Amino acid sequence: MTATAKPVDTSGIQALGKVAVLMGGTSAEREVSLMSGGGVLAALCSLGVNAHAFDPAERDLGDLRREGYARAFIALHGRHGEDGTVQGALELLGIPYTGSGVMASAIALDKVMTKRLWLAEGLPTPNWVCLEAGHQQPALLRAVPDDLGLPLIVKPPREGSSIGVTKVLGYSQMLDAVKLSALYDADVLCEEFIEGIELTCPVLGEGASARALPVVRIDAPEGNYDYEHKYFTDDTGYRCPSGLAPAEEAEVQRLTLAAYRALGCRGWGRADLMQRTRGANPDGRFFLLEMNTSPGMTSHSLVPMSARAAGISYEALCLQLLRAAALDTPSRRDGLAAGAA
Repeated sequence: MTATAKPVDTSGIQALGKVAVLMGGTSAEREVSLMSGGGVLAALCSLGVNAHAFDPAERDLGDLRREGYARAFIALHGRHGEDGTVQGALELLGIPYTGSGVMASAIALDKVMTKRLWLAEGLPTPNWVCLEAGHQQPALLRAVPDDLGLPLIVKPPREGSSIGVTKVLGYSQMLDAVKLSALYDADVLCEEFIEGIELTCPVLGEGASARALPVVRIDAPEGNYDYEHKYFTDDTGYRCPSGLAPAEEAEVQRLTLAAYRALGCRGWGRADLMQRTRGANPDGRFFLLEMNTSPGMTSHSLVPMSARAAGISYEALCLQLLRAAALDTPSRRDGLAAGAA
């Protein structure tokens, strides 16, 4: 059941100043980013925010300061938008931005580094092997299924939206899967396949005050939640409420918050998980797959869906995220202003 959305509190809109909605960019997820940014821009403008589209692939980020932008809503996905690079540029410009800071963004986009940190914190994630550049010869690939079992997942560790991902069913598929992944990233992540229920859980806020939103269950055709099924078809089913038992829903939210805080995320994020309910060991355990620090905001996206179930409209969500825009070094903007004076 979806909760009734509360009216949007538009007080203080003018104090937000001129807002840049960063969208597009240069990553493999450019098309999705343009859709996310278009939705965010329309929502903010409908509330009276002085918001404008800004594509870093077509404009110099220095224009943000030259043109008087007071804050930025990051609707970029993938490299150069979600990996700490644009966050670092905005830090230097002294322009507060939505979402996580430089370090958390960089770690979260790198699935290998994320796994290392989660394991150090005792959080569950599927077993994995990283094939670094120069260590992807056919003779080495045969050992991976022996370590992880079959089927397994091969994917680029620093991409999103299921780009370059292959489900490997047999030894003969390993070479082609690694070649595909290597088109997007020099390193290749091979991951144990968890057979069962696919879930996602958004988070809003920072630190101890962060809260997990309702869990979404994803029912993709034949379990294939790929790029097309995420954004461009209506074949995928979504359940929110998830249908999990209350104790299971609470456990997913607990793991998500722990994963989010361990990475040092702020503003918002979305954890993707699997529950092992099928296969040789259907024990019902949950496994963290990745943390998205700039989640999609398209018509098919999952954070708006979960927010609606919590009584937060799309427009209210966008405004809440914008109001939470911040810098890793808040005094930076004050220092720039003092210097200019």
